[in-house]
Amino acid sequence: MDFVRLLSGSSVWRTASEPLLGLPELVMSDGPVGVRGPGWDERRTSLVLPSPTALAATWDLDLVRELGALLGAEARRKGVDVLLAPNLNLHRSPLGGRHFECFSEDPLLTGLAGAAYISGVQSRGVAATAKHYVGNEAETERMTYDSLIAARVLREVYLAPFEAAVAAGVWVVMSAYNQVNGVPMAESPLLREPLKDEWGFDGVVVSDWGGVRSTVASALSGQDLAMPGPNDFWGDPLRAAVDDGTVPEEVVRDKVARLRRLAGRVRDRPSTVSPSDPAELALLRRAVADSCVLLKNDGEVLPLSTPKIAVIGAHAARTRIQGGGSGGVYPSSVVSILDGLREVAPGLVHVPGVDLQAGPSPVDRVWVRMLGDDGEELFTEDRRTGWLPEPSVVEGTRTVEVSSFLRPEVSGHWRLSMAGWGRLTLSVDGRRVLDTHVPCDSDDPATVHLKPPFRHAVVWLEEGVEVLVQGTRAIEPHTGRACVLAADPPALDDDAAIRQAVEAAAEADVAIVVVGTTEEIESEAHDRTGLGLPGRQDDLVKAVAAAATTVVVVNSGGPVAMPWRDEVDALLLCWFPGQQGGHGVADVLSGRREPGGRLPTTWSDVPLVEAAPVHGQVIYAEGLNAGHRGWLTADRSPGYWFGHGLGYTTWSYEDLTPTGDGVRVRVRNTGERAGREVVQVYLSRPGSGRPPRWLAGFAVVRAEPGEAVEATVALPRRAFQHWEAGGWRTDEGEFVVHAGRSVVDLRLKCVASPSP
Repeated sequence: MDFVRLLSGSSVWRTASEPLLGLPELVMSDGPVGVRGPGWDERRTSLVLPSPTALAATWDLDLVRELGALLGAEARRKGVDVLLAPNLNLHRSPLGGRHFECFSEDPLLTGLAGAAYISGVQSRGVAATAKHYVGNEAETERMTYDSLIAARVLREVYLAPFEAAVAAGVWVVMSAYNQVNGVPMAESPLLREPLKDEWGFDGVVVSDWGGVRSTVASALSGQDLAMPGPNDFWGDPLRAAVDDGTVPEEVVRDKVARLRRLAGRVRDRPSTVSPSDPAELALLRRAVADSCVLLKNDGEVLPLSTPKIAVIGAHAARTRIQGGGSGGVYPSSVVSILDGLREVAPGLVHVPGVDLQAGPSPVDRVWVRMLGDDGEELFTEDRRTGWLPEPSVVEGTRTVEVSSFLRPEVSGHWRLSMAGWGRLTLSVDGRRVLDTHVPCDSDDPATVHLKPPFRHAVVWLEEGVEVLVQGTRAIEPHTGRACVLAADPPALDDDAAIRQAVEAAAEADVAIVVVGTTEEIESEAHDRTGLGLPGRQDDLVKAVAAAATTVVVVNSGGPVAMPWRDEVDALLLCWFPGQQGGHGVADVLSGRREPGGRLPTTWSDVPLVEAAPVHGQVIYAEGLNAGHRGWLTADRSPGYWFGHGLGYTTWSYEDLTPTGDGVRVRVRNTGERAGREVVQVYLSRPGSGRPPRWLAGFAVVRAEPGEAVEATVALPRRAFQHWEAGGWRTDEGEFVVHAGRSVVDLRLKCVASPSP
């Protein structure tokens, strides 16, 4: 029997099957905000959750588990066995391009949120995948860069979330593209020690797509499955290595046994989830409100109580609900912030604000033809978008042709764009306006299959005069089949847009300015070069704030610079809030729900550390002091600290009492409305060589006005340990225990010792 055949995929999203072993085909799908299903087809829609950073901002493990179970049921509905999520890498730098897909900057919060997500998904008989193991905190040069991380830092910070995932029973772990300390992760000894041997992980180690780029080294390392497949390195070369004894046969048998174990764990449970189910949509809406972080509320301008509202900004009408890259899904429906606010304030006025300087905008509907060598039509399909990562190419296809009728809303010089590899053309009403060749210069799957480069033509179009726009791309070996047809109107006059916004704000009781990032800034496969908002959004906020009471809503996956934060009256983060974002944000702004979120990462206008590699290396020189730990040692303060967030009530912290395995914290709601509080517990031990403070536990409590409640917070033994000389060492003696509302807003303290 050919066991080697089973160790790489049978296709891009499916594993190989073997009936004689009782090994079925397993279907995989990207996450983490939804279950796209195998392949990219906008006609197969999905529920879209808030981004993982937003989920971590809830600090509510029960809610994260419930949302994970929803994803598991969605996977069952789509016939998916393995969800390629969650991402357990850390927010080491706010410049990290995939920041939105990770939970937080803190290993404990990330590990607990990830474990809750995993247990929810797997409760529905679907495998979750802890990724990207390990040291994968940057996107630039991600296929090759080398993360240089000291052993203690690896253990206490970057491996810790994966250890929590294994403890939670995760069934799949994905190895990363990058190297760690000079060894590619698909070949790394870290796959055996600590993952399999010390932690006892008995599941499957799958590669990131295209991550297996050797034969013997990766086969011996602990890598079990190479995706996608067939994989050239694990085909005939691996068979030859087994035949000559270079790779022992028992190594292959262990990998097959793990695949069989995974197949036995996956259960085909019926799913009752529907993308339009009111209960599921209500859960997503609640998650948005619980993840929104109110950073500032001067004069208690929120919740809104004024009738005349001006809503300003492109993100209000086109709210960005998810980040870019392989985790993207097609929403079943989208509620923008403007849609949500119109339900609670029907008379509001909306003005679009400034140009975001975003990339080309795919057209809405297209007709796609697959053409053979002589231009013969082989296949046609009607698609809902001009962004086509996987058009339905049939055998013999040499060219993909994408057509759309465009009726311009304004006269002017429109930018028409076509993306793809190989020969690209663009025509308008049969007139060729672009003919060029784009060589494929990347082996990054996200770039090749999701982000082919654009080429542009500027064409004068008349308002209301319909034209036929046609683009083509050639299909060449190893270039995928992705193509995009896009059209963008003449650029806005930003000065006029700002004047219009100021006029609308001056006539309103309150202005809500919605700002945010674009896919060109926050997306997989590249890191950010700065934290500034695109276009002249800063100028827009400053001008409006000078004219009216102003609430700013930030629609981004990670930190952005906010040089105007002292000039506005209220500041709310809604992250990438998923498809119910508009309803959830409106619930918070109107006071129907309290903003429940607390920062899972520190926000500042300037990062403490860079993300991108230098000379092929990412040096983790900050050691244990990642995120807020580093800010506690810095000579300046961030804009907003880890754990910070306001609600619509106030709290007093009354008592902190050690218990056998943790502490009890009594807090009282001293405001006039019911509220939700995230009680945070930190440890410190001056002179110990550890960070100034580190998160040790947390709990979510709720209370009515005047009511006192107790939060019970477990302090695991690991919180009192450090890694030294190849093992965990427990620091004896007393630690200072702090309880409060953020890493710097600490209201109570006591001393405690590690439990026996």
